[in-house]
Amino acid sequence: MNWRCTLILLVTIAAPLHAAELREIAVGHKKGVYTMKSVVWFDAPIDNTYAIFRSWDYSKDFSSAIVEARDVEPDEQGRPQYYSRMKGCVLFFCREFVRQGYAEVVPNEVLRAFANPDVSDFEFVNEVWTFTEEDSGTIVVYELAMDPKFWIPPAIGPYFIKRKLKQDGGQAIDRIEKIAQGLADE
Repeated sequence: MNWRCTLILLVTIAAPLHAAELREIAVGHKKGVYTMKSVVWFDAPIDNTYAIFRSWDYSKDFSSAIVEARDVEPDEQGRPQYYSRMKGCVLFFCREFVRQGYAEVVPNEVLRAFANPDVSDFEFVNEVWTFTEEDSGTIVVYELAMDPKFWIPPAIGPYFIKRKLKQDGGQAIDRIEKIAQGLADE
């Protein structure tokens, strides 16, 4: 066997058998409301993948925009709550903003998060994650609708926010998968 075949064989053996796969992503903007939908397959069990999204404590580990995040005590209705502080820039317009709210959960199936506009920098943020098992991994469908309270430059803002959502989402999936796989090893 020549050295090229040996090298190809070594690379093939060393390469992971699976990796997170971004199957779909769409970002939109209409009348101040930003939307996003993504479909991702993670090479990790559904329990672990769900746990990553269910705990806001993990979000700062996979999102470069989030500088602080944590789970908060349940509200008076018993709903889990969360807090996150993010930093984002559109060209030279940089801003920190807070999102705080509650979640509705059906373990390993659906997670819905809603921002409270009284304590958030958003008129609303509604997020839904749905989880299904596929090929020893997990499909996560994510849907987002948000209306920021802060000013976004109208001529360039929507373009840059849509671009940032796509870039950050694409970069986060490998980190999410790695964390979920680490939970499986514990």
